[in-house]
This record gives sequence, C-alpha cells and structure tokens, in this order.
Amino acid sequence: MGLFNYSQLPVNTLVGADWKTFKRLTEGQHIAKDKKASYRLTKSICRILSPFVALQERKYRKLLANKPLENDPLFILGHWRSGTTFVHNIFAQDKHFGYTTTYQTVFPHYIMAMQGLFKPIMKLVMPNKRPTDNMELAPDLPQEEEFSLANMTFCNYYNFWFFPERMQEWCDRFLTFKDITEDELQEFKQTFEKLVKISLWNTGGTQYLSKNPPHTSRIKALTELFPNAKFVFLMRNPYTVFESTRSFYLSTIKPLEFHTITDEEMEQNILRNYMELYHAYKEQKATLPEGRLYEVHFEDIEKDALNITEDIYRKLNLPGWEEAKPAIEKYIQSKKSYKKNKYQYNSRTIRLVNEHWGEVLDEWGYERLS
Repeated sequence: MGLFNYSQLPVNTLVGADWKTFKRLTEGQHIAKDKKASYRLTKSICRILSPFVALQERKYRKLLANKPLENDPLFILGHWRSGTTFVHNIFAQDKHFGYTTTYQTVFPHYIMAMQGLFKPIMKLVMPNKRPTDNMELAPDLPQEEEFSLANMTFCNYYNFWFFPERMQEWCDRFLTFKDITEDELQEFKQTFEKLVKISLWNTGGTQYLSKNPPHTSRIKALTELFPNAKFVFLMRNPYTVFESTRSFYLSTIKPLEFHTITDEEMEQNILRNYMELYHAYKEQKATLPEGRLYEVHFEDIEKDALNITEDIYRKLNLPGWEEAKPAIEKYIQSKKSYKKNKYQYNSRTIRLVNEHWGEVLDEWGYERLS
C-alpha cells in the first residue's frame, strides 16, 4: 500500500506534464472550488519540474530522434474494460516487446534523465492496486500509453479525465479524429512516435506493444505512421462493459477531475462515445490487409488464453512464440485464482444497453437480455 489511497491523492497526474502542455490544456478551463487546492499544487509541481524536460530532450535528439524503428508496433484494441490489460500483460511476458511503463505515464519527460530520482518516490506514494478491479500497480509494469500522451500533448482524448464537461468534444476531436485539424493530427503522430522510441529504449524491446483503447478508432492514422502495424481487437459482452466502464469512470476518474459532471451526464457520454468508437473501428478496420488484424471475444480468452495467444502469434506472424511460451504460460497460470468483479445487470442497465448498443450485441453474437 502506498502512502496515499487513490481517492485521496493530493495532486493530479498532470504533475508530470511539460509546462506548454499543462498551460494549453488548463487555460480558460473551469476549476471547481473544491478542486482548487489540488489544481494549485499540481500546477506548482509541474512548473518546478518543467525546466528539467530539456535534459531528456537533448538525450532524445542525440540517441533516438533519427533512429528508425526495427519493427512496427502490435496494437491491442478494444473499448475500456474489454480485457485489454490482461492481454497486454500476457504479451508483455515476451521480452522482445517493449512498452510504456506506469512510471512513464506520469513522468514521460523524465525517462531518459532523472528516472532514478522520481521512480522511487512514485513507488512510495502510489497505491499498489487499481481501485476498480484490484489489478496490480507498480512503476515498471506495462501501462496504457494514452495516460503518458496526456502529459505530452494537448491533442489527447484523456483531457476529459481532468475536464469532463468537454468530454464529447474531446471524443470527436481526439478520439475518433473526426474534428481534428491537420496540425493537431501531425502533432499527435509526432508525439506518439517519440513516445514509442523512448518506451523501447526504456524497456529494451525491439517491437512496441501498445494497449490503448483510444487507438481503437485511430487505425487510419496509426497505419499512416506505422504501415506494417498489426492489431488485436477484443470484443466483450456489452452489458459487462457498460457496468464496468461506469464503475471505472465514477471511481477512478473522480480523484483526477478539476471539475465534475453528474453521474447521469457521464453515463450518457459513455453510451454515446462507445458507439462513436465502434463505428470508427468498423469503418477503418476494412482498410487493413489480410493477416494484420485478429479479432477475438474476451470470454474465449478467459477460457483458453494460452492457445489463443499462440494462435495470435501464428495468424499475425509474430516472432518468438517458442521462446516466450514458458513465461506466458507461467503468467496465465498465476492469474487463474484472480477473482474478477461480478456484475448483475439490473433492468435499467439492460434497457440502456439494448437501446444504445443493440447493434453491437447483434453483430458480435451476444444474446439480448430482457
């Protein structure tokens, strides 16, 4: 257990942003009265740390900026709470993969310099479990890179974590890229490529392993950046995803917000943005050549994770299965006793999912409840 419970963190994760990104995101935003202390402390720490960003910038330009990637990434896609973390951790057992670490998500500008100073502090302070599902947290574990991008560029969907009043705007602009400008798209691509290179340098991998639900609707942009990228897409029972996402947003995001919206508003945003993500994915996946996308139900992975993982390696022509298999098998076995959250769907949940996500239920073969 860290020094602070997650719900009582005195600062926001934007402490690790560069000053330009922090100012661009927060300028003119509504800060709630009860969030001002957290905002001011976060702002102060960010301002104090920002001059040290230059240390990594110099090292990056010297070592990585002009160095081409050995391999294009493997992207694990799917809506939040679709099992992407479990699958990410399975593939991370293969040491040829590199990934963004939990430390890097908070301090992306202090990886190539000053990590030895900040990481022990983070380990001491942070909780050791995720609040929604008790999954392990530690600075060096694989993590979703959108958190890291949130501290590197304004062009980021997770702006809504801090300012949820604009969640639908952030969705259309920075999740599906429907309303993104060309300059913003180029900024996103350049920032993400930089993050990939630094992540590989940090973890010693030769192929980047991405687990990032927002990428589900960005296949077009990602393949423009990485023409030979490969993708694994997870489908999960929409009733479970709705319940789990709502719980996740209402428990995990709350401590990070600088203002709040009602639970009902957040719920409507979840319902809408799920379908925005789904339709963007459905449209863009059609552009992928054969052998570049593997679609699977998470419920099938739960039943037979090892064999499905091997099948993904084979179908996507990923290297190193035989070498990685012992570590992957050991990890899967270690999680067999893990007790996941169980959801009982009330009539309201069933009605909302049927009304808003019925198209997905039908296409993915899930029985409609009544």
